[in-house]
Formats: sequence, C-alpha cells, structure tokens
Amino acid sequence: MPPFEVPEGDPFGPHNLPYGVFSRAGSQERTVGVRLGDHVLDAGAAALALGSPYAALLARPTLNPLLAAGRTAWSDVRRALTAWVTVPAHQETVAPFLHPLSSVTLHLPFEVADYVDFYASENHARNVGRIFRPDAEDSLTPNWKHLPIGYHGRSGTVVVSGTDVVRPSGQRKAPSDPAPVFGPSIRLDIEAEVGFVVGVPSRLGQPVALADFREHVFGLCLLNDWSARDIQAWEYVPLGPFLGKSFATSVSAWITPLDALEDARLAPPRRTHPLLPYLDDTGEDPGGYDLRISVAINGHVVSQPPFSTMYWTAAQQLAHMTVNGASLRTGDLYGSGTVSGPEPAQRGSLLELSWNGREPIELPDGKRTFLEDGDVVTLSAWAPGAGGVRVGLGEVTGRIVAG
Repeated sequence: MPPFEVPEGDPFGPHNLPYGVFSRAGSQERTVGVRLGDHVLDAGAAALALGSPYAALLARPTLNPLLAAGRTAWSDVRRALTAWVTVPAHQETVAPFLHPLSSVTLHLPFEVADYVDFYASENHARNVGRIFRPDAEDSLTPNWKHLPIGYHGRSGTVVVSGTDVVRPSGQRKAPSDPAPVFGPSIRLDIEAEVGFVVGVPSRLGQPVALADFREHVFGLCLLNDWSARDIQAWEYVPLGPFLGKSFATSVSAWITPLDALEDARLAPPRRTHPLLPYLDDTGEDPGGYDLRISVAINGHVVSQPPFSTMYWTAAQQLAHMTVNGASLRTGDLYGSGTVSGPEPAQRGSLLELSWNGREPIELPDGKRTFLEDGDVVTLSAWAPGAGGVRVGLGEVTGRIVAG
C-alpha cells in the first residue's frame, strides 16, 4: 500500500499527525518527524522542498522551536502538514520524505526543561489511602479535594520509550527491620500516566490562569513514572518522593497535539468541594480528556485505566503549578499522576493491582506483585475522534534490567 494510503480506521491517520524526532539508519542527524500510519514524514525536509515558511520550525533536531512558537503557529503548521499528506498535488514532492517507521530510530522528542508530577486520580489516592491508612476515617488526606498535590521530579532522567530501565538501588527499611539496608529495590512499580508538554513560557511572578491552558500547552503523551516503592516508603517522610522516583521516567516518542484531541474533550467528574477561584473551572471549556489506556506486562494486558475519571484536570494542574508565580519554560513536562478507575481491572499501578503485594497478579509466565528483571511494561492508549475514528497515542515501553 502506498504510504499516503493509510488503512481506514488507522489511529495514526491524517486526523492525528503526532510529532516526534527521528534519525535514519547510518546517520546521527536528528530531525522533526510526523507520524502517518506506519511511516514517518521528515517534516523539515518536506517544508524546505515545498518552500514553506515553517521550515525554520520543522528543520530542527528537537521540537522545542515549534513548542515555543505559540498556538497560532501550532495551528498553521498542523493545517499545512495535513495538506501535505492529503492533497494529491503535494504527493510527488512529499513522497521521498516518507520513511517506514521500522527503518528509523526515534529519540526523545523535546529537551525537557522542568518535570513535575501530580496525584490527580481520586480512585488512585483512595486506594493508596486504604492500603497505607486502613483505619483512617477518610482515605483521602485533608487537602486532596482542595488542590492538585504534586512533586518536582528530575528532568535529566526523562527517557524515550524503548529505553531500558535499570533497577535502582537505595536505602529501604521494612517496618519489622531494626535498621535500614542498602540494595536493589525489590518493590519496583509502574505508574500509568499522561504527560503534558508546555510550549509557550510564562514570566516569573505571573500565574497562568485556567483559561490560558491551551495558550501554553502544546500537546500530551503517555508517561510511565517508574517507582521504587520500598525506597519511596522509607524516604518520603516528611518531604515526599525523591530517589524512589528520580531514577527514570519514560515518555512516548510521539507528542499528540491538543488540536488532534478536540473530540475527546469532556467535563471532569463532579466536584464535591468548593474550589478557590483560581481552580474553579465552572463555566470554563471542558477540561477533561477521554483517553483509554492499556497497561501490559510482557505482552499481557493487566489493566485498562480510563483517564476520563481524573478529578483534577491538566488546566487546574497548570494553574496550581504557577499560582505562586513560578514560571513556565518551553519543554516543561508535567505528569497527571497515576490513572486509576473505580474497578480493580482499571488500576494504574502494581501497588494497587496487587494491593501492596498481598494479591499477586496472574501472568502467563507466573505471578507478579512487583516487577522482575526482564519484565517489559507497555502503555498504549487511544482517544475518540470525529466520525468514530480513533486517535492513537504513541506507546511507552520499558524493560527492567538488573542494576
């Protein structure tokens, strides 16, 4: 089948066109690419060949110049790319710049500036509360319904899908141990999340309002916030996650622009507590997204978390992240926090799926409570598009290797 003729129903058809960065076999040169079916378009080369004014944004080794260009440029470039791959008059010029995905290497698509991770799923937060505070009157902490809880992560360890994850070592101490010990994590976990990529920066001292979310955020991707639960449990009091989280965060090689997800927008769940004005999205555009996520271990699906159930939206997270005057930078990445639905088969972490190791998961190759060396974890997802078509999100895969 010619590369322009994407099969009907393909989730990476011209209605999607996510952005990435790739290099060709035998070359170290990286360039911006756009996925079309099982091919990738060298967007910079196509722009140069067509005399496009957007070549300066696309003929680059990273997405950051495009991210910084702003919403008008994002929309204009998307319209141009759609025409280049759908209008027959362009096909002869563009065809030489379409390469099979199997023949290229995909790279981290943007230079990550800062990384923040949130805790926005009520189902996940309640599960964690029931696991660790079973006698508490409320499984949520008192602040949970009033603000999106988050922590600052380590941008330098954000890696692209397909990168091996080395099992981290650190201090751990079980409640029954007399003293901490040092060694490889024995409770290595996943967190199925969605990451949001910031394009346009903001000025120090100026908060970003809810209504300005789409002026700053370019798109989203799947994200796996790997977690060493035993290291995390010993270190997190009183300042929160540190070494148990900072060793690796995996993201998709493809960034889906928000404009490709218009038909997946929906209202978030009903809020049960009054919100302070800067977080009150009553009357705002729908802030939720209908994303259907699957989590597989060694090719076996263990969970299907629905992003539609997330209590706090990406717009609220951005507003809260900047309300103290903290500035945004091009390439900032923030994660939604673990996505978990109300049903046991919709939990987005092994901590929940195995109920802290007490209920092992059955896999074709044996039982699991937490990850073993050699395990391969894959997150995939899709969103509803216009006319019933699916919009695919690039998958995130990581293999655990011994440290």
